[in-house]
Formats: sequence, structure tokens, C-alpha cells
Amino acid sequence: MNFRKVITSVLIVLSVVSCKKEKESASETYDSKLPNYSNVDLEKVFTPEELTLPNQASILSQINNYYQKVWEQGDLSGGILVAKGSRIIFEKYRGFGREGKQMPIDENTPLHVASVSKTMTAMAVLKLVEAGKLKLEDNVTKFFPKFPYTEITVFSLLSQRSGLPKYEHFDQGIKPAPEELKKEFLTNQDVVNMLIKYKPELARLSNTGFMYCNTNFALLALIVEKVTKTPFPEAMQEIVFKPLKMNHTYIFQKKNIPTASQSFFSGYRLYPLGNLDLIYGDKNVYTTPRDLLNFSVALYSKDFLKPELEAKIFEPYSNEKKGINNYGFGFRMKNFDNGEKLTYHNGWWHGTNSVFAHLLKSKVTIIAIGNKYSGKVYSALSLSGLFEDFPFEKDKFNKTMNPVGAGEKDSASAGNGEL
Repeated sequence: MNFRKVITSVLIVLSVVSCKKEKESASETYDSKLPNYSNVDLEKVFTPEELTLPNQASILSQINNYYQKVWEQGDLSGGILVAKGSRIIFEKYRGFGREGKQMPIDENTPLHVASVSKTMTAMAVLKLVEAGKLKLEDNVTKFFPKFPYTEITVFSLLSQRSGLPKYEHFDQGIKPAPEELKKEFLTNQDVVNMLIKYKPELARLSNTGFMYCNTNFALLALIVEKVTKTPFPEAMQEIVFKPLKMNHTYIFQKKNIPTASQSFFSGYRLYPLGNLDLIYGDKNVYTTPRDLLNFSVALYSKDFLKPELEAKIFEPYSNEKKGINNYGFGFRMKNFDNGEKLTYHNGWWHGTNSVFAHLLKSKVTIIAIGNKYSGKVYSALSLSGLFEDFPFEKDKFNKTMNPVGAGEKDSASAGNGEL
């Protein structure tokens, strides 16, 4: 009898403990082991009124027609998503993630977003600024004392104003070509080591104007590592991905080669990996449109990054000459004559093409990721003209839907042949 009572008591205790654990699990929030990277409640960023889209039926009809014409008829591979605030209004996936038409792409398939990665690297840097771990005015020499370009700062790197040579052209800019370039895979540390060792000439004087350069963000990734004393792939999980519940997002590393989605030429001919394919910061975020939407929603929030820092992301910093195009911190922008501003970033690397538009006024996010090379993916940016008064984008959308002549070059893809 006593034995039965003991067993009963034990079962009751176990049941209470189990229930307690379930409740704790249900209310579990992510606690980073790095400081000051708290959660943002993505479900509370927008009010129900802010999720309402005027003329939704008409807009969805136009987006659906666009998808059928460009993605289905063009046999693109990848995913496209359009959201009003945090509410997805259009989402489609097609194609395959790995050779042999393996890994059918769906909402949970991480794809390489190439230079769209810069938007997330910039966020990690700004979170460290917010935490007081570094300053925008810090010289790169603070982190790499032998760095030969003493006038370059964190701000110079973020705003693409450093004038540094592009690492993908080191074989042309350093003579004779460095032995390091013969490695199977170069690392970010290799990039900074070659800058220190060979001191190649700047491509333009630092801080005198905009020059798009992947070296900038490869160095920023190393600075994140230095400041956090954590490898960049893990630091990005701690600072950005986990707090924003980007559960299918990671930084591509050598260990991921056997399982990660691949990129292709037309006809699903595999685009082989090269020796620059493990450098990160400028590229190598693998994510899904839904995860990237979480990042976009966090950018709309006032709770993930201090508003005064977030405003710096979308400031145009290269104003030496007049023009529509400009660059903030990890974001491109088009400043139209009518006062409207289109903030976005495109990506290209090997067979990957991507678009990430974060519309400040309408709170609309447009994401397109293709893993079978086609400039047609960039036409997704023209959908922005359906939501805000972006005259050029409206024209591009009309031309995409109603091309003037057969074989006409896709105007939306012009000027996007960079990482």
C-alpha cells in the first residue's frame, strides 16, 4: 500500500514538473549569450489598420499576372513574396534547390540571397554600435593595427565610400597574382591579410564618393568577429537571426556544401563553387522569403534597433554629384524628383539573383530570390510602383508586362551585374 502511495506521489510530481516545463517552453523567449540583443514581438509591430491594403484586389491581380508572365513563362526557379506590413498578400515557389531536380523549393527552403546579405551584416554592426561595442567613427586600424589605409572607418565601409579594391579582382589589381589566390577557398582573414601584405592601390580616394565594393562588407564581418569574439556565422545567429525567429537562415560554410541549395545556369546546369564562395558578410546569407520578411518587419519596428540608428540606414551618404541613385548603410536607394524614396538591395552571385525592397511609406516588402540565373528576377523591384509613386518603376512594370518588341532587353536587369 505504501509502495503504491509512493508511486502515485512520484507520478504526480512528474506530471507537475512536465506541465511546468511545457508552460516555460510555450512562453520561451530567445536569450542571446551576447549582450543587448533582445527580442522584438513581430506580431505587434503593426496595428490591424496598418495591415489593410487599399485596392488589394486590383493589385493582387496585377501581381498574379506578373508572376504568370515572368516567373512561370520564364521558367524561373526560386520564390517571391509580397507583404503589407507583416501580412503576406502574395507568395509563390517553384523549381528545385539541388541538381538532379532534387529539393523542390518551398517556403522552408533556404536560398542564397547574395548581396542582400549586406542589409543583415549592416544590422549586426549597428546592433554592436547600439550596445556600445564599437563606433561608426572607429578606424579599421583599431581592429587591424597593420591595416595600411588609415583613413578608412566603419562608416566608410558601411556606406561603400572606402575606395578599397574589390577582393574578387585581386588577381588583376595585385601583380604578380598572390599565391593565396590558389587556395581552394579563401577566407575573410585572407582578404585582410592580402590588403596588409600587398597594399594594393585604392580604387578611389577614401571618403570622396560612392564605390560599390564587396571588400567593405567582408571586412565588416571580421570586425563583428573581433568585437564579439565569436565566429561571424554564430554571431549573426545571436544578433539577428534567432531574435527575429529567422529559423531557416544561416551563413553558408564549407560544412553546408553537401546539403545547401545550389545555383544554376539555365537548364539546371550546376554553377560550380569557386575559391571566393566562402567569404561572407558581403554575401552568403542563405534564407527564405518568410525569414527575410521577419527581418523587414523588424526594420519597421521601433523596438529592435533604436530609431535614431535605424534612420541612419536609409540616409543617402554619397551626394558629391546629383543623381537618383544613392547608398545608405547596406541599402541602396532611389531618390526621385517627386520626393519619394525607394529603399532596396539587389543581389547577384553565380546563378543567384535576388531582390529585397523595403518600402518606407507603404510598409510593403517585396522579396524575390532566384537560383537559376536570370535577369528577369530583378523585374520584381518594379512591383514597388504598384504601392508608391515611383515613376521609373511604374514604367518598368508596364514595359515588363507589355514589351515593345521581341527580344527586347529586360530593362529591370540593367546595372545589376554586381554582387
